[in-house]
Amino acid sequence: MFSSRLIARRKFLQSTGGLSVVTMGAALSAFTTGTLLGTRPEVSAAVIEAKGNRWKETIDKGLLWLASQQSRSGGWAHPMYSTAVSALAGTALICSGSTTTQGPYAKEIRSCVDFLMSKARRNGLIGDPKRDNRYTYGHGFAMLFLSQVLGEEEDTDRRQELIEVLQNAVTFSVSAQTKKGGWGYVSAKEDDFDEGSTTITQVQGLRGCRNAGLVVPKEAIEKAKQYIYGCQNKDGGISYNSSSAKGASRPAITAAALAALYNAGDYESKNVPKMWNYSRRNLHRLTNNELFGHWHYAYLYYTQVVYRQGPNEWNPYRDKICDRIKKRQRADGHWKEENVNDVYGTAINLIILQMDFGYLPIYQR
Repeated sequence: MFSSRLIARRKFLQSTGGLSVVTMGAALSAFTTGTLLGTRPEVSAAVIEAKGNRWKETIDKGLLWLASQQSRSGGWAHPMYSTAVSALAGTALICSGSTTTQGPYAKEIRSCVDFLMSKARRNGLIGDPKRDNRYTYGHGFAMLFLSQVLGEEEDTDRRQELIEVLQNAVTFSVSAQTKKGGWGYVSAKEDDFDEGSTTITQVQGLRGCRNAGLVVPKEAIEKAKQYIYGCQNKDGGISYNSSSAKGASRPAITAAALAALYNAGDYESKNVPKMWNYSRRNLHRLTNNELFGHWHYAYLYYTQVVYRQGPNEWNPYRDKICDRIKKRQRADGHWKEENVNDVYGTAINLIILQMDFGYLPIYQR
């Protein structure tokens, strides 16, 4: 299953074990342009080196703090959302270029995989429904993270375990889809309520699994696309859920929905330009954006959207948002986040800071 390019990538990572994460990332991006799960974006070594120099200390401090917060069980603590924050933390670590087998954070990534696999239930759910009343978030983020590490797993038995967990997770996600094509905070078998933010986590998780070679029914993705279209208002934005389609548009959900449509291969439908224009009007300037909630959720997805527009849009936006994030970093490397916890905010900020390293297929152009 492994290409010669992947094997070469691992050997390169091993040979650079003494480098910092960012320096290693810059070198590796110059070295390779592809992986088993996708083609790396065309980012020049000069661009990445410049980025590494400008935000290197910020990224390194953030990664070190994030790794220091990992529990012995391999996860990151939260009273309800440990699955979600652990999957996002793991994603931030693999964005740096480390894998389950190589790199400065290989041990932490392996432990995160172990933790999330331990949360896999017989029905396919990755999470803890007894403690988490919004478990679809964690399930979606866990599918995304595990699907991104699958291609780097060298051990045959371990790889097969991952495939089984992910295929069962896909089955659960499809069965949890509502009649209208979205997802809610819990499975539709418990409550046939839908809303936009959880829908997006499922679409990205399913797309990550499909990219990794798992069977994902096309009907589920198509239903989700139609659901998003049905939630669009005249201003181009996406409302909270299908029953409030004529209510106020939500900047965060609109950005997330657009990122999900890109993941689903939809770049040219009539809905997409309107969503892009709405998102750009409301999010691009980075001014007064604390007036709406869930800043980190909004910019996790809006950053993906802008990155896909190409260098003319991305480069000046990247400089602006990364400088903003750098200014708000605490001395020990973390960022404060009021809605969930500091691990959640720190993980998302690190994903944004490392977006154009291009290691994760799901985030690529």
